[in-house]
Amino acid sequence: MSEQSAPLGVDFAKDRAPAVEPVRGQGGQRAYFSAWEMHAYYGESYIVQGVSFDIREGEILALLGRNGAGKTSTLRAVARLESPQLTHGEIWLDHKPLHEMRAHEASRAGLALVPEDRRIIPGLTVEENLRLAQISAPHGWSFERIYESFPRLGERRWQEGVTLSGGEQQMLAIARALAQDIKLLLLDEPYEGLAPVIVQEIERILEDIKKLGITTVIVEQNAIAALHLADRAIILDMGQVVFDGTAQEVIDNEELRQQYLAL
Repeated sequence: MSEQSAPLGVDFAKDRAPAVEPVRGQGGQRAYFSAWEMHAYYGESYIVQGVSFDIREGEILALLGRNGAGKTSTLRAVARLESPQLTHGEIWLDHKPLHEMRAHEASRAGLALVPEDRRIIPGLTVEENLRLAQISAPHGWSFERIYESFPRLGERRWQEGVTLSGGEQQMLAIARALAQDIKLLLLDEPYEGLAPVIVQEIERILEDIKKLGITTVIVEQNAIAALHLADRAIILDMGQVVFDGTAQEVIDNEELRQQYLAL
């Protein structure tokens, strides 16, 4: 991956691009989510290099690319985590400028990130992890609805979260996000390290989420699984967008898959 020196003494509020209206989605509809010219660094390593994309409400977007393409870094920048540092660009969700927010503020604005490591809190049961997600209003799904959609969690509601299997922890991480009042769900490698039978169960849950019209971005090394779930796809290479189109276009284009996804 190419590297450039990070700007010294960056003041994001000062140096970001002038405010722009969120871009319009397909068919002239205003995009529900927009990222515009995002640039982000880990120290001096230039990772996210001018990434732009938009999502319509209720769409599922697959964010794809080889290892090291910048997928997780892009999700983290959108979620307003401190690392990588966003130095330029704008991020809008439902007309709110996330680029002016910190991570906890973006979360309150309706953004939920389910990270690859799941971040289950040690010492807390399944239900306590869920209750913590609802510590402040507005709330999302009720516990009854969560346990109906995730029956394994209902069976283990009083078990310490970190003692669950990997697949069950992934379910808990997704359920914890849904317990909040979310507008955009970011999923980073939801199938990573899971047995095929558990992957199928996670896929069922994500299909249910799709039917409910929850706007979602999914980063997944299992690109074919993500593409069958998604409406649209973005492919990153070296921190830049090299494809933006429908998921079916990627499925149908073997040359594109081989060049950027090794499929």
